[in-house]
Amino acid sequence: MANDESGLDVAQLRADTLGCSEVDHLNNAGSALPPSIVVDTMIEHLRLEEMKGGYEAHARAAERLDAVRHSIGALLDTSGSNIALSTSATDSWDRAFSAITFAGDFGPDTRILASSSEYASNVLPVMQLARHHGVQLEFIPDDNNGVTDVAALESMLDDDVAVVLINHCPSQNGLINPVAAIGHALARAQSNAWYLVDACQSVGQLPVDAISVGADFLSVTGRKFVRGPRGTGFMYCSARALAELEPFPADLHGANWDPDGYSMRTDAQRFEAWEKSYATLLGLGAAVDYALALGMDAIRMRIDFLAYELRLLLAEVSGVRVLDRGIEKSGIVTFNHERVEAAEIVAGLKNSGINVSMGTPEYSQVDYIAHRVSSLVRVSPHVFNTREEIERCVTLVRGLTN
Repeated sequence: MANDESGLDVAQLRADTLGCSEVDHLNNAGSALPPSIVVDTMIEHLRLEEMKGGYEAHARAAERLDAVRHSIGALLDTSGSNIALSTSATDSWDRAFSAITFAGDFGPDTRILASSSEYASNVLPVMQLARHHGVQLEFIPDDNNGVTDVAALESMLDDDVAVVLINHCPSQNGLINPVAAIGHALARAQSNAWYLVDACQSVGQLPVDAISVGADFLSVTGRKFVRGPRGTGFMYCSARALAELEPFPADLHGANWDPDGYSMRTDAQRFEAWEKSYATLLGLGAAVDYALALGMDAIRMRIDFLAYELRLLLAEVSGVRVLDRGIEKSGIVTFNHERVEAAEIVAGLKNSGINVSMGTPEYSQVDYIAHRVSSLVRVSPHVFNTREEIERCVTLVRGLTN
C-alpha cells in the first residue's frame, strides 16, 4: 500500500470544498469541484457589478486582475507578462494556432506533426488546413512505453515542419508525454517549427515549468485540475512568440489603432480580448492562489497516491482492464470491462453519487483506434478525495460488472 506523503490536511481541504458533502467527485479531469474561495470571489465581484456597474467594477478590480496573471506566472515559473487570459484551453490554443497560420504561408509543402493522442479540437483545425490548403498532417509514433517517441519526432523534422503539437497529459490514457524532452529535441535540431503544448490536463495536478518545457505556447483551462470556474483559461506565450507573432483577428485590448495604422501590445495581453467575464477570471485567480498555497509538489503527491491506489484496486476486479500507459503516470485513471459497457458503469456510478466520465474515440481517434478501445471509464481524483471514496468506487464497479 502506498503512503500519502503530501502533508496536506485532507479534512481542511474537504471543508474548503462544499461539494464534498453532496457527491464523491472523481471527475476532476472533466470539471473539478472548486474551493469555496473561488465561488465567494466571483460572487463578490458580481455584487460589485450589480451595485456599481460592470465597467466601474472592472476599474476597481484592475490591480487584482493583473495579479491573476502574475499568480499564473508563478504557477508556471514564468512572468505574468507572458500570460494571456482566455475563456478556455481551446480558446487559447485557437488564438495561438491562428496567429501561427496568419504569419505563415501554409500549403502543400507545409508539414504539421501531432502526438498520436492529440485531442480532437487540436487536430480538426489542422485537418481543415489539409482539406482546403493541402497541408500535411502527420502523427508522431509512440515509443515502447506508450508516450510520444522523441527519437521518432527528431527523425521526422525538416525545414517543412511548421508546427509541432503535443498534449502533455492526454485525457484518455493516464500517460505523461515528455514535453520538455521534445522541447530540447526541437532546440537541438535548430527547428523553426512552432511548438504548441496542450497542458489543460497537467497544469493544476503537476508542477509545470513553462521555460523548461520550451514551448512557444502552453494552453490551459481553468475548470479542470486548477479548480477554477468554467469559462476560464489561460496561455503561456514565449518570448519568441511575442516577438514574431500577432493574433488574428486583432482586438482593441491587444492592439492600438494609431493614426498611421496599428501597433500591438508587447506582452501576452495582445492575445486577449477585451470582453470577458471578469468575475470568473478573479475566481480563476483565487483557484490558482489556493493551489500555490498548497504547493504543487504536495498536490502532485496527493493525487499520485490516490491514482496509484485506484489502479491497484481496479486491477483486482475480474474483467477490468486498466488502460493507462507510460512509466510515469498522471492522476487520470482509465479502464474498461470485457463484458460490461463503459456507459453502463458510468451511469451506475453516477446513480450511486459518484461522478466519473466516459471517453469515446471521437475525442482522439488515432489513439483509441491504435489501442483498440471503443469506450472507457475515466476516474480522476483530486486532493480533496479520500481513499474511502476510491474504495467505494471500486466496490461499486465490482458490483456493476458481476
